[in-house]
Amino acid sequence: MLTPITFFNRRVLATILSVALGAEICPADDAIPLAETFKPGHVYQVDVQVKIGGKLAVPTEKGKPPQLVPVEGASRLVYDERILEPDDAGSQNTIRAYREVEFKRVVGTNIQDAGIRPSVRRLVVIRKDQRRAPFSPDGPLTWGEIDVVRTDVFSPAVIPGLLPAGAVKPGDSWKASVAAVAELTDMEKVDDGAITIEFVGKTTLIGTPAAKLRISGTVRGVNEDGPNRQKIEGTAYVNLDAGMVTYLSIKGTHELLDGSGQTVGSIEGQFVMVRTAFKAPPADLADAALRGLNLKPDAENTQLLYDDPNLGVRFLYARGWRVGAVQGKQLTLDHARLGGGILVTVEPASKLPAPEDYLGEVSAFLEKEKAKVTVVSRPVRVRPEPGMLDRFTLEATFEKESARLEYAVLRQSDGGATVAARLPAASAADLKTEVERIIRSLSITKKIGEKP
Repeated sequence: MLTPITFFNRRVLATILSVALGAEICPADDAIPLAETFKPGHVYQVDVQVKIGGKLAVPTEKGKPPQLVPVEGASRLVYDERILEPDDAGSQNTIRAYREVEFKRVVGTNIQDAGIRPSVRRLVVIRKDQRRAPFSPDGPLTWGEIDVVRTDVFSPAVIPGLLPAGAVKPGDSWKASVAAVAELTDMEKVDDGAITIEFVGKTTLIGTPAAKLRISGTVRGVNEDGPNRQKIEGTAYVNLDAGMVTYLSIKGTHELLDGSGQTVGSIEGQFVMVRTAFKAPPADLADAALRGLNLKPDAENTQLLYDDPNLGVRFLYARGWRVGAVQGKQLTLDHARLGGGILVTVEPASKLPAPEDYLGEVSAFLEKEKAKVTVVSRPVRVRPEPGMLDRFTLEATFEKESARLEYAVLRQSDGGATVAARLPAASAADLKTEVERIIRSLSITKKIGEKP
């Protein structure tokens, strides 16, 4: 379990201690603006720590009530962030350089650890329509690395949404924006409730004039956990000299609801974010470091990395595909939208079929299934040793559908794999390039042994 405060640097610790010790609230006769502008070039450091604990309702057998499972988690992220030019009017773009990543969650007896590899700790984050899509200009990300970023709070969305539209006096209050509520609760849809912010008054924070805000509210809606209700209480401080929110602390209770609105699980959490302004970007986010990098998403830089050391398989795949569970020496990929499917089977080198033999096996299977084969492309070697790769393609009509069938045999000194892909005829033109990328990137990463 991560421990609080001991991870913080001196400046962050000073901020937290200043808040904890409290400071005198001064009256403010005149209304003052509380705003932070997230223009391109704005750069700052974020130090955020989260702790959660509670019980989660996990489904069991059909007809039986869900089982309550204890949940504990802690994380700490430190990153520098620079605002980029948006791709279009509806998006918000930033680039981050992660300095520290600690992420641990325990669900029952299942321990979940996550991190971000040093080689891809510089990430572009794009937010549009309440969705975030990170990628690294330095290499492909894993799904676990994306999840670390996805569950973080996005400052350019939450900060403006917590601040008032105009000047305010102590005692004035306003509602948080839809974007801010979505960031704080991760809700895709809010059915009821609101989060209210109140201007408490002016004070000082580490000797700097600041405005203290009180945050509270209850919202009910739906997120990836299903129906839920969240109660929030928190505090924020706006540095009046720097014109930015430098401290945000939220305590929340996340109640999971069943179909009748009854509570079936509850998780409590503590979120603390400390932000520090930079006068100039750090070296790896400066203009010179970013020059020549592609900071716009495309088919290449948004690919995901799958790397399973136990199975001994590594490959790249487009984000429309979902990797299924590993069963024995096989794993599957399915396209979430277009319906294609891929089966990868890992084999020792001695058990790999020759390409022509593999074509024979496939042809015999299709004949048994009474499929009508209309096009046959004989095996072609597309890559020599090491990592020898052979491919062939068929087009077949089954009883109810037509499909393009892609096959490959990968042979390395430590073992190899066969690949079988079935692409619906209607979407084959869109999917075949993505399948080719998967096949060409496939590699065996450990010695594949013979079974006794």
